[in-house]
Amino acid sequence: MKMELQLNSLDEQYIGRCLQLARCGRGSTSPNPMVGAVIVCDGRIIGEGYHIRAGEPHAEVNAVRSVKDCDKELLSRSTIYVSLEPCSHYGKTPPCCDFIISCGIPRVVIAATDINAQVNGAGIARMRAAGIEVVTGVLDDEAYKLNETFFTLHKQGRPYITLKWAETADGFIDKLRGSASEGEPLAISTPESLVAMHRLRACCDAIMVGSRTALLDNPSLTVRYWGGRNPLRLVIDRDNSLPSTLRIFDGTVPTVLYTYTPVKEKYGKNVEQIALSAEKDFLSQILSHLADMKINSLLVEGGANLLNLFLDSDLWDAIRVERNPSLSIDNGVRAPRIPEGVNEVVESCGGNEIHHFAHKKS
Repeated sequence: MKMELQLNSLDEQYIGRCLQLARCGRGSTSPNPMVGAVIVCDGRIIGEGYHIRAGEPHAEVNAVRSVKDCDKELLSRSTIYVSLEPCSHYGKTPPCCDFIISCGIPRVVIAATDINAQVNGAGIARMRAAGIEVVTGVLDDEAYKLNETFFTLHKQGRPYITLKWAETADGFIDKLRGSASEGEPLAISTPESLVAMHRLRACCDAIMVGSRTALLDNPSLTVRYWGGRNPLRLVIDRDNSLPSTLRIFDGTVPTVLYTYTPVKEKYGKNVEQIALSAEKDFLSQILSHLADMKINSLLVEGGANLLNLFLDSDLWDAIRVERNPSLSIDNGVRAPRIPEGVNEVVESCGGNEIHHFAHKKS
């Protein structure tokens, strides 16, 4: 519930600062959301913080800890601004709503309500019951957009899905190759766009390819041209026919193999085999498993058959297409077709075009 009558002219400004701070945690907070907090007294910011890493103190705690000792007494007449409803349950850290109450802060301004079933208004209710003035809904659209991967998991019961590929000017993603011995995959990206792509990988919880891409391209699916963590590697190999010598099975990064026929002891460390039922839709089984693992975001990198399967199933939230306007090959593996009626934003990166498409939600 929005309480706009209680807003003052600076509330949006301070929530905007919370959103800025929250973005500093991109790529390190999952499965938790990115959250920022600002503490203001008499028009002066006396503390601020953000959630740095999953399992570590939340934004509200870091903001209070940043307040100088000489300003601690000001908390009793301050406002704390938070980009997401303070949690009300015990996880790896205690409830933030109880922490705010214990600090004696009399006013809380919140951007978005946390739809996580463990919270979902309980933090707000507990603070109001303690006599705190709580204002909600300030820049809530921006706050929900910032954590759309987190909210997708809790609202739809599946990760936020981004489909990604690179294509030539005439719409091909690769040469026609029957085996890895027929050459390396077509080089479409530029050095600059490779950096951007690896930055995207670092922000995703998991990355997926099909068996043909794993075999022909032998990808590592790791983050190499950007700082950050490696995503969980996923490969679909229903017949379990891929050789264990592929880079994806090298054990350096946790990897999950989805298959109808698990083969005991075929792979070494860090490779988990998940048995799928041939009687059920395998994509829904995979997405359900990822939701159980609290995987917020999934990057699907190919190949064409897997990408088209996600598109045909309408299982996607964003599409990222890198197009090289100076490269044409006349024949090859045709790029997937973008659904009609979706929003598109185009940017330039290292001479290539990056086309971003957003799902038109019903």
